[in-house]
Amino acid sequence: MSAIGVDGPRRVIVVGCQGSGKTTLALALGRTLRLPVVHLDVLYWRPGWKESDTPSFRTRVADVIAQAGWIVDGSFSGLAFDLTLAQADLLIVIERPRWLCLWRVLWRSAFARGGGRPDLPVGCPEQFDRLLLREVWRYAIDRAPCIEAERLQFRPDVPVVRLRSDREIAAFLNAGVVSLSSPAT
Repeated sequence: MSAIGVDGPRRVIVVGCQGSGKTTLALALGRTLRLPVVHLDVLYWRPGWKESDTPSFRTRVADVIAQAGWIVDGSFSGLAFDLTLAQADLLIVIERPRWLCLWRVLWRSAFARGGGRPDLPVGCPEQFDRLLLREVWRYAIDRAPCIEAERLQFRPDVPVVRLRSDREIAAFLNAGVVSLSSPAT
């Protein structure tokens, strides 16, 4: 076992559906491990929710993951997950019920506008978005299998921690310990 913050993981990826709590967990891990948190949404989206071109996005990702340590918030499977995964010490997968993720995204879009979330890019305000709601609803069908397939293709050996509830997330953070030698769960 490696204690978090002492000799624990220095390059961690946190993935999960929108509204699953990945940004909250990434920020908590960043504080605990004293590592910068990299929000891939901030690197990808341009003002007005305009997409970046893939080569420049991959260059920005490669630049930030060249650091000695980081917590990456998100996967961008198919665009940059191969880059972050190649450097990762640990992959944390948050697996929450889709109704909960959907509720959180709806709540944010209704009540958290202009809330200054650190994972929102400049010029990209929180908003109600039907496409986003569809992505949340279909995450387990469309996105989660792609993330798992890329993990198996690029880094089947990376340790994986799967967290399914607030209780498991809190226990993970409170324990302050992760096993870097355990197999993927």
